[in-house]
Amino acid sequence: MNRAIIVHCWEGTPEYCWYPWVKSELEKKGFEVKIPAFPDTNNPDKDTWVARLEKEIGIPDENLYLIGHSIGCATILRYLENIDEAEKIGGAVFVAGFTENPGYDEIRTFFDEPFDFEKIKKSVKNGVTAIFSDNDPHVDLKFAEIFREKLGAKIIIKHKMGHFSGSIENEKACHELPDVVEKILEMVK
Repeated sequence: MNRAIIVHCWEGTPEYCWYPWVKSELEKKGFEVKIPAFPDTNNPDKDTWVARLEKEIGIPDENLYLIGHSIGCATILRYLENIDEAEKIGGAVFVAGFTENPGYDEIRTFFDEPFDFEKIKKSVKNGVTAIFSDNDPHVDLKFAEIFREKLGAKIIIKHKMGHFSGSIENEKACHELPDVVEKILEMVK
């Protein structure tokens, strides 16, 4: 059975923004979908979040698809660089992801050392898609090129979607994100 795990953003919850909609849409396609609540969401810690993701995943396999939002993307990247060389997941979709600290002390543990992009790339059978917005107040579009260059990611740049979040900082809430579902289903084929 195909399964997906959505890793929420900093200060996020399982009920936040587009996560419930993506879960529902993937479940309609026969996926088992989890959106775990990550510990201390106001102060994400790399080791704690990666350990939680490992626990939720159990044994990774090619029927597993990981979906990350913001710091959730860094959590998935850290997880993937540490799985056994013989293990692979089916694919990953990153929404508003970044590979270096955009300037927040609270999330510095995720970026203490560079990512092992080669190991990450080898851990994903059907590739990576990374989705960005041209007006994200937190994530520079330079990360689109980094995801493309380092991970061979397919890049989608949306117009005026902000950080793909709930209604914060005068940003319109993003409650549906069809690109995530479409890309996961493409990976499964």
